[in-house]
Amino acid sequence: MKRIAIVVLALAAGMVAVVAAAGLSPWWWAAAVPLTLLGLLGAADLSQRRHSVLRNYPVLGHARFLLERIRPELQQYFIERNFDGRPFDRDVRTIVYERAKGTDAEQPYGTERDVYLPGYEFLVPSMAPCPVPKTPPRVRIGGPDCARPYDMALLNVSAMSFGSLSSNAILALNGGAAAGGFAHDTGEGGLSEYHLKPGGDLVWEIGTGYFGCRTPDGDFDPAEFADKAAHDHVKCVSLKLSQGAKPGIGGVLPGAKVNAEIAKVRDVPEGRTVISPPYHKVFSTPRELVRFIARMRELSGGKPTGFKLCVGSRRQFLAVCKAMLAEGTAPDFIIVDGGEGGTGAAPLEFADHVGTPLTEGLLTVHNALVGAGLRDRIRIGASGKIATGTDLVKRLVQGADYGNAARAMMFAVGCIQAQRCHTNTCPTGVTTQDPRRARALDVRDKTPRVQRFQEATVASALQLMASMGVTDPADLRPHMLRRRIDPYTERSYEELYEWLAPGQLLAEPPAAWAADWTAADPDRFTV
Repeated sequence: MKRIAIVVLALAAGMVAVVAAAGLSPWWWAAAVPLTLLGLLGAADLSQRRHSVLRNYPVLGHARFLLERIRPELQQYFIERNFDGRPFDRDVRTIVYERAKGTDAEQPYGTERDVYLPGYEFLVPSMAPCPVPKTPPRVRIGGPDCARPYDMALLNVSAMSFGSLSSNAILALNGGAAAGGFAHDTGEGGLSEYHLKPGGDLVWEIGTGYFGCRTPDGDFDPAEFADKAAHDHVKCVSLKLSQGAKPGIGGVLPGAKVNAEIAKVRDVPEGRTVISPPYHKVFSTPRELVRFIARMRELSGGKPTGFKLCVGSRRQFLAVCKAMLAEGTAPDFIIVDGGEGGTGAAPLEFADHVGTPLTEGLLTVHNALVGAGLRDRIRIGASGKIATGTDLVKRLVQGADYGNAARAMMFAVGCIQAQRCHTNTCPTGVTTQDPRRARALDVRDKTPRVQRFQEATVASALQLMASMGVTDPADLRPHMLRRRIDPYTERSYEELYEWLAPGQLLAEPPAAWAADWTAADPDRFTV
């Protein structure tokens, strides 16, 4: 196509020269140039064999490709309603932008949503609301084996790697975390200077590629891990088992994004596409997983250590619970990533059809830990489309202790949901390694936006809880969240789901859990 374009331009230039030499009126050659170009384009369309549309409809067929290219923009700006866009609707994007900028986030004239539509959920207000706490509560992360517990904020920056995000985006996110006193998960792409320079609290995530703590062969390097985990800004260490948008497969960073800087941070060759394995080399059974978590905690000097997963088989998670009981140790936290979670790039089939959504994932993990008598020593984080105070309160009701946000934090630094994350052509400089594009993201301007968004969202969650008669998230109960089943029926979460009592799996498992609990094997990931 480049050769065709060169030929077309050359012929057009020749045509102009001929017309000019003939001494014809400028009007003649002004019309001749576009007509010649169109004629040559039509000839090229008829002779090419790649696109059937262009062979049958030369010239005009290009309109189809143009409209297809700009379809997402047309859909987002002119067609979709305020509340039905995907992955995030305009209402949600707007409230994030407004809170990040510190402007009003109010809506006049009432809701646009159909409150009688099946699936609609609502929080239950109290007839005796409470005063809103002046100081947001924090969650103590650290079980009996943890020597250096950490107090986690209710909302934090979820896992996003340097490489997937630009250096300026990382600087703004971490600077916002430092200013607001909340945590920033590094993602599995390694611990870069951009994570460390602003001084924000970090959750260092280690994935299957062991980036930043790997041997030349791609194995886990305990010495390098211990050295980096000792950094004062690293407050917690997380082992990534799976990710919501693509559970069961490893991450992919295109070679175009792997510059010298990223290669150094990740301990990988420059310019080559980086593919994380779908599985870990350091464990192959639930028992080995639990032992490795304990080893990571020891290597980090006793800092809180946990793992992240998108829930799949309940039987396999119960096997991990049995391994915790058998080994006498447990992670300090577990981050549950929902199937609706985001990613820079994933196969459509995985993003759409693999992995448990966050609601059911949280309920599974929470109830399994309660039933196994482990819940009091393990904190649960929730990750997957948390963008508003309502989202956060719902997840707390469903069993989480705190929340993490990724795409909402990207909105706060300027993301417009262009969905070009995997192309290195992000129009706002958030998900690109192109220096020219990345410079569009001004760190000094975006850093306070991250802080303001987190602060306003937590404040909204506390205000919602106060309206429900609750000041402490630990006092939220399943009956406080209700879902419409049909236009005439709605049920509370207490009625919709089974909630286990402490130690119930150890004493007498309920019928719905008995088969999975019996089959769960601490020495095998049974399918």
